Amino acid sequence: MYLLLPLSVLIGISLASQAGVNSQLRLALSNPIQAAFISFLVGTIILGIIAFFQGDAWFKSGALASIPWWAWIGGLLGAFNITMSIFLAPKLGAVVLAISVVCGQMIASLALDHNGWLGFPKIEISANRIIGAIFVVVGLFLVAKK
Repeated sequence: MYLLLPLSVLIGISLASQAGVNSQLRLALSNPIQAAFISFLVGTIILGIIAFFQGDAWFKSGALASIPWWAWIGGLLGAFNITMSIFLAPKLGAVVLAISVVCGQMIASLALDHNGWLGFPKIEISANRIIGAIFVVVGLFLVAKK
């Protein structure tokens, strides 16, 4: 597991950078929705090219029908996340935006793990997890204070 942590850190670097890049796109277009659309369009084209060259069958018989209803909202959540990041980044700054997002992820993740929702393994809430979450929330208040 510890070998995967650097990859997770790279995701964090990417997310922080993405908010800044997309905010600049918003400045150029003067519209957060259009900026989010361009961001998703570029990502969709790149993923489409990769998926095409993978050569796997896109629509295996019955595969689409077996997908739970809630699995289809990932794109909606992504659109919300990107659009809100574009809107909030210039108002909050990189650090406050990042730790706010992490706070939300931490709170939701505690519930997701504890209950085993959305396909996550069931991992009971422990004192260490609660203390870690409290540190993240305290960190938000420390970096947000002017």
